[in-house]
Amino acid sequence: MSDLVLEIQRLREENARLAGEVKALRTEKDEMQAVINDLRSMMAWFRKKIFGSMSEKNLPLDPNVLEPTLFDQSLPEEEQAKLDAEVKAMEEQNAKLIEVKAHKREVRKPVFSNLPIEETHIYPDGVQDNPDYVEIGVENTDTVAIQPAKMYVKRIVRHKFVLRSQLQIEDPDRQTFLIAPLPETIRPKSMADATLLADILINKYIYHLPFYRQIQKYKELGVVLNDATINDWFAAVCEKLRPLYDRLRAQIMSSEYIQVDESTLPVIDNEKHRAVKGYMWAVRNALTGDVYFHYDMGSRSGDTARRLIGGYRGAVQTDGYEVYSAFEGTPGKIMIGCWAHVRRKFVEALDENKKYASEAIVYISKLYKIEEEMKEAGLDAEAIKERRQKESYPIIQDFEKWMNSVADYFTPKSRMGRALTYTYALLPRLGRYVLDGRYNIDNNGIENAIRPLALGRKNFLFAGNHDAAIRAAIVYSLFSCCKAAGINTRAWLEDILLRLPGFKDDISTLLPGNWQPLTATSSK
Repeated sequence: MSDLVLEIQRLREENARLAGEVKALRTEKDEMQAVINDLRSMMAWFRKKIFGSMSEKNLPLDPNVLEPTLFDQSLPEEEQAKLDAEVKAMEEQNAKLIEVKAHKREVRKPVFSNLPIEETHIYPDGVQDNPDYVEIGVENTDTVAIQPAKMYVKRIVRHKFVLRSQLQIEDPDRQTFLIAPLPETIRPKSMADATLLADILINKYIYHLPFYRQIQKYKELGVVLNDATINDWFAAVCEKLRPLYDRLRAQIMSSEYIQVDESTLPVIDNEKHRAVKGYMWAVRNALTGDVYFHYDMGSRSGDTARRLIGGYRGAVQTDGYEVYSAFEGTPGKIMIGCWAHVRRKFVEALDENKKYASEAIVYISKLYKIEEEMKEAGLDAEAIKERRQKESYPIIQDFEKWMNSVADYFTPKSRMGRALTYTYALLPRLGRYVLDGRYNIDNNGIENAIRPLALGRKNFLFAGNHDAAIRAAIVYSLFSCCKAAGINTRAWLEDILLRLPGFKDDISTLLPGNWQPLTATSSK
């Protein structure tokens, strides 16, 4: 009996010891869980510092809400395998494209069907008067020739008349001398015809020839001009074009959807006696293609952006420049991102990490494939919106999950890290193009419009001063609109320079998108 009591006592002690160990283990588990929670919180803090604002929920199921954020979730193995296969297919397709580019292509002859033809007939020696030969046909050989432009003096001869002496005596109040008035010109008493003024502007802002090269060109044609004279003419023309520019700007800023970008324009600083880095802004009506350029003392600051689009109401599509972030969530504006810029970031990261950069490009390529198919099908805006929300938006959601699954692999200073950081910050804006079928997936329209500025910068290097930069903005704006409207810039400018002096009607009728040649309208 005593042995049984002792065994019971031992078991009780063992049970108490085990209970103590369980309690200690539970306490240790709670402490370890607290450490894990602290580490998770710290990781979230570091990730927020690295990649910007984020929370623990994903893109909304409804694209009309579009408050995209990131959440912790790795890609399932099946989805990762599918993505790997798509990357491989993309690389194989790229290899095929490279091989095609390397093929020898047939030389294409220039098209000159609209050119006049001047014929030169050549006969074999001694056959024209020789009865032994009979002509059976001809063999034509065409070459394209050019005659250099010519300059000439356009003389206006005004005939003067005088009243006969007898009539002067009979009616002393009658006007004695008559002569037709000179037509109004952009610059009165100037020797420059409207065609020459148009040629100067077109040479500089379409063919990117600085004034000193034009002076050399005109000298070869027999006319000696100097730099000061051409600059005076240029300033006078821009002064007359300014009302058109102001009206163009008002029309673009009243549209429902614009694209905005900026590009460098070196400007001579007279105080520093050197060229300083300035910026020219461009705003494009994404629905019509009209563009206006804006110069604000070369500034690229947030204050300039506020003056430019702060009062605008509508959709604004931009790249990831940080000043545009200030407009996110402001009343009356829908900020839209550019997928072309995102893709460019991951293309730059290909050399650093081909696997993950290629995977990102596959996601983006899917979005562009859908856009290409819809364009080929000629879908209207409503059908485009419907397909984007059904097919494109889920791809963006998947892309977000993928980004989060690989985010911890890269440092913020790596190219992949910079690409991810850039994309994270813009993800809400990048998804908003699905809200309207008229919106573009990227900002390429404004980048194409701003390209002449970059070409000009490479040729005439800089603007002489701030006034010259403002004048350049006026000319670039109107010439870009000519291109968007598909009209001949030279014909438009020559006609406008003739009609602007003394023009009394609605000046918007002279804008490239509304313009009709003078021959097709009543004389102003």
